[in-house]
Amino acid sequence: MLRALAVDDERPSLEELLYLLNADPRVGSAEGAGDATEALRRINRALESGPDGPDAIDVVFLDIQMPGLDGLDLARLLTGFARPPLVVFVTAHEDFAVQAFDLKAVDYVLKPVRKERLAEAVRRAAAQRHAARHEAAPPGPAPRIPVHEPDPDHIAVELGGVTRFVAVDDITHVEAQGDYARLHTDRGSHLVRIPLSTLEERWRSRGFVRIHRRHLVALRHIGELRLDAGTVSVLIGSEELQVSRRHARELRDLLMRRTTG
Repeated sequence: MLRALAVDDERPSLEELLYLLNADPRVGSAEGAGDATEALRRINRALESGPDGPDAIDVVFLDIQMPGLDGLDLARLLTGFARPPLVVFVTAHEDFAVQAFDLKAVDYVLKPVRKERLAEAVRRAAAQRHAARHEAAPPGPAPRIPVHEPDPDHIAVELGGVTRFVAVDDITHVEAQGDYARLHTDRGSHLVRIPLSTLEERWRSRGFVRIHRRHLVALRHIGELRLDAGTVSVLIGSEELQVSRRHARELRDLLMRRTTG
């Protein structure tokens, strides 16, 4: 019997999906989450519980387009766990199928969800979970996503189950996404399970400053400070970020001191 978690930010879609899952005899339990951040908290409990624990989850039925962390972001994070739950994408969009299967998704179900089509996804998940349980696996629960970096000059990020170390000096800005932060560099971005407030405190001495409740920027990577009809923004590379009023004066002062030495 599968233990399922359904994730969708649209309440009617979530309730319909849960109804169909609970009606399938191969599903022992199904619960819902309204966004990816809530789902990650639930999955962390499941992994700590272990594959046979009371909070275990076998498969996640996952929407793709959601505010904050989207479904693809969540699936990428799950690849960093030793024994993650299976993933079935349930979405109204056809365009992400290639990315979904690159992330080892069990199935890709299009909305509106038909009972027969969802039943096939459940069958595939049940068969894959059955096969996995008969393979040798290391004992104990899978670890949480690492959140500590090895030294103050680098931060550890997980990508496809591989830990990489990103130089702090290469980070242009950081974006808050729930309990997570997205680190932006010239070569791409990485998601880490660290609150923006923690990074703000940790990197203040390295020239990072808060400009908005959602953004932390590296002063050395600011190309322009723009004033337009009372609004303030900064240009980092080709990206323009809004500066909130409460942070505008501090930012201008810091940039002036930095410029004048």
